[in-house]
Amino acid sequence: MNGMTDPDQTAVIRFLTTGGAFLGGGPVDHVQTHCAHVFLGRDVALKMKRAVRYDYLDQSTPDLRRALLKRELALNSQAAPIIYRDVVPVTRSADGGLEFNGNGPPVEWVLRMHRFAAECEMTAVAASGRLTDPVAEVLGQAVQRFHAGCPVLQDRGDDLIRDILDELGRVLTPLAPLVGDGLVGAFLDRSRHQLSILAATLQDRAALGHVRRVHGDLHLRNLLLIDGQPVLFDALEFDERLATCDVLYDLAFLLMDLCHRGLGRQANIAMTSYLLAATGGGQMGPEDAGLAALPLFMSVRAAIRAMVLLQTDEATGRVGASAEDARLYLRQAVAYLDATTAALIAVGGMSGTGKTVLSRDLAPEIGPCPGAVHLRTDTERKSAASRVDYAPTARGAIYDRMFARAATLLGAGKSVVLDGTFLDESHRLAARELASRAGVAFHGLWLTAPERVLLERVTARQGDASDADAKVVRAQRDLAGATVPPPHWTTLDAAGTRQKTRATARVALESVLGSVGDGTDLPRQL
Repeated sequence: MNGMTDPDQTAVIRFLTTGGAFLGGGPVDHVQTHCAHVFLGRDVALKMKRAVRYDYLDQSTPDLRRALLKRELALNSQAAPIIYRDVVPVTRSADGGLEFNGNGPPVEWVLRMHRFAAECEMTAVAASGRLTDPVAEVLGQAVQRFHAGCPVLQDRGDDLIRDILDELGRVLTPLAPLVGDGLVGAFLDRSRHQLSILAATLQDRAALGHVRRVHGDLHLRNLLLIDGQPVLFDALEFDERLATCDVLYDLAFLLMDLCHRGLGRQANIAMTSYLLAATGGGQMGPEDAGLAALPLFMSVRAAIRAMVLLQTDEATGRVGASAEDARLYLRQAVAYLDATTAALIAVGGMSGTGKTVLSRDLAPEIGPCPGAVHLRTDTERKSAASRVDYAPTARGAIYDRMFARAATLLGAGKSVVLDGTFLDESHRLAARELASRAGVAFHGLWLTAPERVLLERVTARQGDASDADAKVVRAQRDLAGATVPPPHWTTLDAAGTRQKTRATARVALESVLGSVGDGTDLPRQL
């Protein structure tokens, strides 16, 4: 592995850093990664491949670097046309100097892009608190839409992960002393063992079309938020096999990055949104069963981040500078593979009691980040394109759909939060029976509030999936037993603040299932 800069690139770096390639002048920011140099002008960004050769990447000649830049342009132009422009040369001038896109012989190649505002970077969005619940929701939807359009490729899913683990073993083992604590060995042992358990599952997913040519490098630094919509860019271009993987392995990079940044709630919402979008049909089909592999996928992604940090240190002459960060990633990689126990939580009560608010607050805290999957009758109704009403026949079909998804998720080892009115005793019994069949703990939370509070809340709703209004609340009130707390469920007074209801619910869950974490530290489970 060679992480040193080619001497021939030194002059080009100096030329680009001093602004020779930028119209209008002004300062130039120089950003370095383990395989690239990026030069940021006022309106333009130029990306030059670093002259390096790794076990998995060869950028050692100008022709190879040009080919990779062209591939990067082709891959990203469709998903992010507002960013990518063209590949242009840095040329030798008649006086021996350098020119940008001149008539002389090329000495280097750069990818020219429109520079986007710094506040559009998803890392900046997250740091400023703008990665809100709605943004996390559309983020999950955007990734699922992207995956649905990716070409299906024929390859064994387990072989793809096995090759990645072999590569991580080759690269990380010599670097193990930098991170210490036996973390590299623990990660390799646990991940290989988990892969042996999941091999058949990954093969089946590949046969069903879940292995595709995906983004390959889907973390927050490669995402933008423009006009409220996520934009994916900088897809992995240097190795088609590395970019060919299970779509959930691609999603796992984003979820791992959110969890690593302490954004467990956002990771949970993005995951749940992605899964819901995938249940709508289309060529991909449901992804719920694939969550059995998510801990392994997130573990591998965390280990890759550790590897990249250490390689970047070498490439920039700062060996060991990122050892502490790499150590944290590897600790998380090991923790993702800890054994966990799934649980089924049901949150019921009349419309307006705050079931969805509470469920969304609780879901990230149940199990290791990104937490439990939140299934909601209202969103299941919309996803199924059923009649948007609350008639008994329509309601029964939606509960059946939700229970079927919950059974699949529990079978994959994932905890589930069910969010619905559960006004029918048959639905409450079905939830308990589902938990019993799956062999997991069950707890029901029944929310109550005065009718005036319920009417105020449903009247004030805007942009919510629920279509319940004052008429629906009054109809629910007249149902037999609707206002009577069911036996074996914990009744919670939800008339107060969101924080008060949440605190009471956490106490109720702790009394039955044990300690509830904050959804960001690893490992966490009920």
